[in-house]
Amino acid sequence: MTSALFIIDVQNDFTEGGALGVEGGAAVAARISAMLAAHPDRYDYVFASRDWHDGDNDNGGHFDAEPDFVDSWPVHCVAGTTGAEYHPALDTDVIDVHVRKGQGKPAYSIFEGVTDGGETVPAALDRLGIASVDVAGIATDYCVLASALDALESGRTVRVLTDLVAGVAPESSAAAIERLDAAGATIV
Repeated sequence: MTSALFIIDVQNDFTEGGALGVEGGAAVAARISAMLAAHPDRYDYVFASRDWHDGDNDNGGHFDAEPDFVDSWPVHCVAGTTGAEYHPALDTDVIDVHVRKGQGKPAYSIFEGVTDGGETVPAALDRLGIASVDVAGIATDYCVLASALDALESGRTVRVLTDLVAGVAPESSAAAIERLDAAGATIV
């Protein structure tokens, strides 16, 4: 069975000191890199997503000067800025497929993005024959949740690596893990 690791949004703006930094984000970047270095043959492919928002508009209401932190957010991960770049503790040399999401509209799941070559994520997964996906990254209660649910909906086997995720809040992160467990993901 062909497998992939999804590294979700391990970006400067989602780690400590960023526009929407979560506690433990930098440590997640380092732990993902360490795991991949220790087990270089664990995955056939490594996908990594990044929010990649437009800087000259509200991205379909995603950016708001008075955000509700549910559907609207402060400006973050603007394409071409330091905030949108991968966190420096993440070893990007091991990434096979880079995915950008957002680009003028709200986007939470990696499945809403496109590869650097313009291919949709479902098309890339199908082309590569990927049947099994492990999910790691930021934030457990938003983009990790959405990505893992979409992977399940696409018919793939999904594992969520709880030691390689960081969330916005403990309560909503725990609820996200419970929801993924109920949806059929394996919680590791």
